[in-house]
Amino acid sequence: MNSSTRLQLAQGGPSDAGKQGRRLARAVGWELILGILLLAAIVAGQILSPDFLTTANWTNLLANFVEIALLALPLTLIVITKEIDLSVASILGLSSSLLGFLWQARWPMPLVLPTCLAAGALAGLLNGFLIVQFRLPSLAVTIGTLTLFRGFSFVLLGDRAIADFPPEYSNLGFGTIGFLPIPFIFFLILAIVTAIVVHATPFGRTLFAIGGNQTAAQFSGVRTQRTKLILFAVSGIVSALAGIVFTFRFMSSRADNGTGFELSALAAVFLGGVSVVGGKGTVFGTFLSLLLIAVINNALTLVDVSNEILTIVTGSLLISSIVLPNLLSQVRERFRPRHSAETSAPVAQSVPQNPS
Repeated sequence: MNSSTRLQLAQGGPSDAGKQGRRLARAVGWELILGILLLAAIVAGQILSPDFLTTANWTNLLANFVEIALLALPLTLIVITKEIDLSVASILGLSSSLLGFLWQARWPMPLVLPTCLAAGALAGLLNGFLIVQFRLPSLAVTIGTLTLFRGFSFVLLGDRAIADFPPEYSNLGFGTIGFLPIPFIFFLILAIVTAIVVHATPFGRTLFAIGGNQTAAQFSGVRTQRTKLILFAVSGIVSALAGIVFTFRFMSSRADNGTGFELSALAAVFLGGVSVVGGKGTVFGTFLSLLLIAVINNALTLVDVSNEILTIVTGSLLISSIVLPNLLSQVRERFRPRHSAETSAPVAQSVPQNPS
């Protein structure tokens, strides 16, 4: 039995291609809803402010959501496998603090940047090791490391802000090509690569197999422990990259950079249709939800809505992202038995009766 066959068995067997088709149809249906909501939000934004559809505003809009978008990409993969990582924003802050600390210590920038990425990888590996090796719930582990990594950030910088970075690195934060911010182009390339890996490779299929039924995946030969370790390491690296982008965008390194970003990233992941119980979701859905949240926040900011209200909006979206897909699933389940009964009736009638 080859690895492809084992993976098909873990996901329900070769004969269950119809199930995967229905799952894809549901995902497309949710993405269509997100697309409609996005268009409605854009129209509403233009109604609220005539400056909304200007290129300058869209450059600002895309630049402002890049860090959260970067955090959401690996989170999408992790949640598909029925895990979670709440430490992503703290790794962002740790990377930003380390960047400032090393630069102040007169390290050359070409050495500082890979060191920050390596620190992010180590932070992610620590999460993965604790979860995989000790069979600990990822929620509990990453709540702990959320505080741990943020604490390391304050050890490095305290309440100081480092701001004397080389101006040539500012393009990594707010340079543009046309009206597109360079960090957004980085994110777009990374999102395309992630989508290909998740939806068009055997590795991506293992993620859905693990999230759907980890025990069946293990019996089918899927190396679930190694896969999760890889995912958390990648999450750490991408979070560290987000910290570098954030630092150069504001040209400021602080220990509290990115505080609370994990909630916005999770809201985008769940609103994008990734199931909170694992095994379902698409990268494109996450991308659409990121744009939707960015458009809503930008439109409200243009009409001088306070940060407190924006926080309430983010919280409301996080709740809605969990409640709405569950409601849709309940509606489908309510109508499914009726359909099953109707289709099974002719079968029952065709079975010859046992003469008495």
